[in-house]
Amino acid sequence: MRFHEPALLRQALTHRSYNNEHPESGSADNERLEYLGDAVLELIAAEHLYHTYQTSDEGELTRLRASVVNTKSLARLASRLSLGDYLLLGKGAHKTGARSLQSILANTFEAVIGAIFLDQGYRAAYRLFSRSLIDVQAWPDDNYKGRLQEVTQERFLTTPQYEIVGASGPGHRREYTAMVSFGDGIHGTGTGRTKRAAEKVAAREALATLGALDHPPATDEVLEAVAAHEAKRSPAN
Repeated sequence: MRFHEPALLRQALTHRSYNNEHPESGSADNERLEYLGDAVLELIAAEHLYHTYQTSDEGELTRLRASVVNTKSLARLASRLSLGDYLLLGKGAHKTGARSLQSILANTFEAVIGAIFLDQGYRAAYRLFSRSLIDVQAWPDDNYKGRLQEVTQERFLTTPQYEIVGASGPGHRREYTAMVSFGDGIHGTGTGRTKRAAEKVAAREALATLGALDHPPATDEVLEAVAAHEAKRSPAN
């Protein structure tokens, strides 16, 4: 990815602590881009989930959106792109480990999205986010149902169907059995104290059967941009 305005990328990778120590730099920090990127990410995540989870209702989509744009998830995406390594920090912030703080990494990712949006438009920002979202476990670690739906839509052009096929035990210790099917048959079963928990276990079993419990590694075009940015400047403090 080549930025038409490289200064936007520099700004996205400039923490305010750097400018506080280097007022002569004359460049802005990334807080305004962070503000913009936050708003753009909300829309990107909403669109991505709307098209990906076609059977989910508003409440489920809202919950999923919150899980993919929270600080932890965005920090993971930033780490995948090694954004912390390229971040311009003041010496004090660098010494206190700010480069690896989740909040700073998440803010930097938002700023980069904002920079891409200004430089190349919404679709370029959407592509970066959606690809990163698939390549990195940005979902909560136990969101097996969400991961299974991604996999089945990608591989089989279908969505998984869950069915509660059994229940046993007294009311206060009820245990449910769920099955998940897609394609040509049943691919996972699971038990749990609630129907949702049983479906989650079934989804995990199906993912294991498909060899898809872990996300595959991938390269991202933004790495080229930040690497080029690094090559053109002196090492970060």
